[in-house]
Amino acid sequence: MTQRVLEWVTSRLRDGEAVALASVISAQGSVPGKPGAHMAVTDSEVYGTVGGAGLEMKVMNHLREILVSNEGRIETYQLQKEASGSAGTPLNSLCGGVLTVAMEVIQPMPHILLAGGGHCAQAIADASAPMGWSVSVLDIRSEYASEELWPDAEECIASQPGDFLARETTESLARFSHILLLGHDWVIDEALLIGLLERVEDRPQIGCIGSRSKWQAFEKSALKAGIQQDALDTVICPIGVTIGAESPQEIAIAVLAQIIAEMKGVEPASPSWRD
Repeated sequence: MTQRVLEWVTSRLRDGEAVALASVISAQGSVPGKPGAHMAVTDSEVYGTVGGAGLEMKVMNHLREILVSNEGRIETYQLQKEASGSAGTPLNSLCGGVLTVAMEVIQPMPHILLAGGGHCAQAIADASAPMGWSVSVLDIRSEYASEELWPDAEECIASQPGDFLARETTESLARFSHILLLGHDWVIDEALLIGLLERVEDRPQIGCIGSRSKWQAFEKSALKAGIQQDALDTVICPIGVTIGAESPQEIAIAVLAQIIAEMKGVEPASPSWRD
């Protein structure tokens, strides 16, 4: 069961879903779930078991709570009908044992679609590799989206924007955490931007490399195409924290720093070295 649950968790993480996982870590007396039992939940699915009955429902509810709060916890449950609660959460049960469950939220690692396979994309891929992040590449030029150039990429997609978008849905695009528009031609980036905003609702985050004037031109075209302003406001342009980046490698550091700050829920700051 442990292997099947972990394989299920891994598959959901690869699809970009957060998973809340419960693991029985200790048990005393008569209990339905033994140490090593696992149960996992996403927003819409449940897999595995920690023993069934009232315990299962209580643990499932707690997993759904931490899936929202993103804060793990350890709960001890008393499987006693007349339990006082002094040793943990009491349950209306006749088993009589005590069981402790560790619960954690596992967030998917970033999977970045590099829309444009040039120097900046290569630098971003190189900088993200030590952190275990995944990248895929999309380019209209087959030589810039080849497996030879990107041996470690999850996907190498040589396609025009329209053809790529025709194959994708909101659900399929959710496998990416971020889509970065890094194209060599602004026409390509603009087409991708408008097409993505017509499909993307929650995930992924869209970012665009370029100047403020470039973004203003994109914004004007998108509004004309029927994209709502609130959707445009979710796009990050220019991408990267402000560090005076110039080279592709410096830009990569700025972009990844912005993604890390987003993941941690903090605003990038400039601390004093004297603090």
